[in-house]
Amino acid sequence: IQIIIHEGGHLIFGRLTGYRFSSFRIGSFMWIEEKGKIHLKRFSLAGTGGQCLMCPPDMVDGKITYIMYNLGGSLMNIIFGFVFLGLYQLLKDIPYLSVMLLMTGIAGFASALLNGIPMSMGTVNNDGYNAIALGKNPEALRAFWVQIKANELITRGIRLKDMPEEWFEVPSKEEMKNSMTAVMGVFAANRMMDTHAFNEAREFMEGLSKMDTGIIGLHRSLLECDMIFCELIGENRKEYLDDILDKRQKKFMKQMKNYPAVIRTEYAYALIAGKDEIKADQIKKRFEKCALSYPYQSDIESERELMEIAAEHFSCAVRQS
Repeated sequence: IQIIIHEGGHLIFGRLTGYRFSSFRIGSFMWIEEKGKIHLKRFSLAGTGGQCLMCPPDMVDGKITYIMYNLGGSLMNIIFGFVFLGLYQLLKDIPYLSVMLLMTGIAGFASALLNGIPMSMGTVNNDGYNAIALGKNPEALRAFWVQIKANELITRGIRLKDMPEEWFEVPSKEEMKNSMTAVMGVFAANRMMDTHAFNEAREFMEGLSKMDTGIIGLHRSLLECDMIFCELIGENRKEYLDDILDKRQKKFMKQMKNYPAVIRTEYAYALIAGKDEIKADQIKKRFEKCALSYPYQSDIESERELMEIAAEHFSCAVRQS
């Protein structure tokens, strides 16, 4: 209940400050706007119980409202925390209902604290952390705008490779220490993958992995999936792959087993490193099943191309041998 209230807070306060609806997710159920209609899709993200994404207003003089959109969820949790505690006081003589109201009220305050007090929570940063990061410098604010604007275009079926190139300028080393700005480095790498600049992408991602940055755990692990793919269709060195595909990365890929980029990486690994066509075919079927309900079809299109490249690479290797 409080997750729904929290994400509803982002939606309401986002709308009040000029944002437009893009998607609303609770658990793995996601309602997304496509061509003026709301569709139900399936999508989950490690470390999050829900997510409300909005289309941003245009930036004016390098500025955009962001505080209420980011903190609206926590504010709504507090408001409804008091509502549920008030209902508890009125109905505390009703055994089961009163307990539910009390626990839901407490959960509201707990959610507000967990999301509102700035914290980096492993795979993702919370709303309070993001709000603080955005207020530190204009580059972080621009990065925030680019991220949600790019998400809007992805929802409309536009791929990263077809978006304005200037959106993907790599920040300086100093700027990359800011968690919000660091996402632009991740986006730049993602765009290289979408344009099939694999050698450039691998070199760039290896540089990011050695750099002191604010890249969150989720993005680091997804970048490592791309590094694995680039190595598989490149030199395919076992020691290099074993070094990246450690226990932590395997655990992440298991948690994100229905994420297209993860499935694509597993497919390429089974085919090229494992030379197991049967397993690769099973993974491909899982990808197609995932694609039916996945909300971003531009991502599916991109990942299919990468899987075809992996299959072509394997076929060439077989013919040469």
